[in-house]
Amino acid sequence: MAQTKRYGFVIDVARCIDCRACLVACSVENEVPMDHTRIWVHDLGIKGTFPDLTHSFLPYNCMHCDNPPCTEVCVSGATYKDPDNGLVLVDQEACIGCGFCVDACPYNARYLDNERGVVDKCNACVQRLDVGMQPACVATCVG
Repeated sequence: MAQTKRYGFVIDVARCIDCRACLVACSVENEVPMDHTRIWVHDLGIKGTFPDLTHSFLPYNCMHCDNPPCTEVCVSGATYKDPDNGLVLVDQEACIGCGFCVDACPYNARYLDNERGVVDKCNACVQRLDVGMQPACVATCVG
């Protein structure tokens, strides 16, 4: 069956002001524990010479790779690429919390939630996409 949708994120980093509304929206929407996050904003620092200065920030999350290395190392099959939308997802009922996928991710976009014993990551708010809504981070971004 042909894939009908292929989701991905397009982020205009020049518009990020490091307000972190995306992180809060993601945490609330997906009940992410306070000591973890599914998305990050890196402060790239101030560049230039006074008075021509710029301050840049780089938001990032799971890249939902075409050929995700995390799926190749997942011994339980919990990490998979959804054939209908192209998203790399984690079936947390099947996840055994071994962390192999965390180590395999080239973007460091996964974490092991020791309290629940499972791996977690950005799922592009697939629960929102399925009902025609934008991911929480996108809907909340002020940039």
